Amino acid sequence: MALMAWNESYSVGVMTIDSQHKGLFEMVNELHTAMMQGKGQAVTGPLLKKLMQYTREHFSAEEKMLETAKYPGLAGHRTLHRDMTKEVDDLIARYERGEGSINVELLQFLSNWLTKHIQGVDKGYAPWLNQHGVR
Repeated sequence: MALMAWNESYSVGVMTIDSQHKGLFEMVNELHTAMMQGKGQAVTGPLLKKLMQYTREHFSAEEKMLETAKYPGLAGHRTLHRDMTKEVDDLIARYERGEGSINVELLQFLSNWLTKHIQGVDKGYAPWLNQHGVR
């Protein structure tokens, strides 16, 4: 059973961004499934690296769209992205140092951050992008 199920309440109305957000949901669910099967530690390292790469690519693409559309809240949005990236970098460092319970903490952080960021922050830029021809 998936930890996070995509539904229209997460849609920001921009197909590319929604698709990338769905990819993030899939990674969270992949880690959750592995944990439920007792394989959490075996997949955590590779998944963290995959997650960081995907997150950086997503943030870059999202910020480029916002920049192209001259979104007035871009600077603040970039700051939120940097903060999230730092948080995941910190979780990766803890994992690499062998600190325990990283999977549960990571799942909680990611699911909370994705929900709040998408539904609270990302939905705020959707009307701007749509008005500027991005769908």
